[in-house]
Amino acid sequence: MQAPDIEEMTASFAPFGKGRPQFERYFREHEDGTRTVLIASAERTFAGYVTVLWRSAYPSFAEANVPEISDLNVLPQLRRRRVGARLMEQAERLIATRSSVVGIGVGLHEDYGAAQRLYVQRGYVPDGRGITSRGKRVAYGDSVPADDHLVLWFTKGL
Repeated sequence: MQAPDIEEMTASFAPFGKGRPQFERYFREHEDGTRTVLIASAERTFAGYVTVLWRSAYPSFAEANVPEISDLNVLPQLRRRRVGARLMEQAERLIATRSSVVGIGVGLHEDYGAAQRLYVQRGYVPDGRGITSRGKRVAYGDSVPADDHLVLWFTKGL
């Protein structure tokens, strides 16, 4: 990621609720080494991005020093062209230079269906610790909203 990418990312993903502050933060974190942001293009056009968090906020990954692939996004008009798969491949290659395991979280509602399928097809398996909502483990009997914060966590050996 380079500073000029912020503008294109903001313009491309604003309709999906992702604003400039998020991409400015990603750039700062990319610059300081806490996050790596990989950018994809298709036909010389910005197509999407994925980030690697070298220190996950998910406690189970953080305790085990498992880097996390985070925030994979491909523009809707460029999906189903393997852009997401190629971003994942590059992120996994990068992580393999530092770790033998990679982690990822995926939302549980229907909007995440394509991502859920992609991760399973790529060999990710649930970490066996259940689901979280807003960073906290959901216990049996808890009621939580089915929103973007309801996440199942996966790992994969590299």
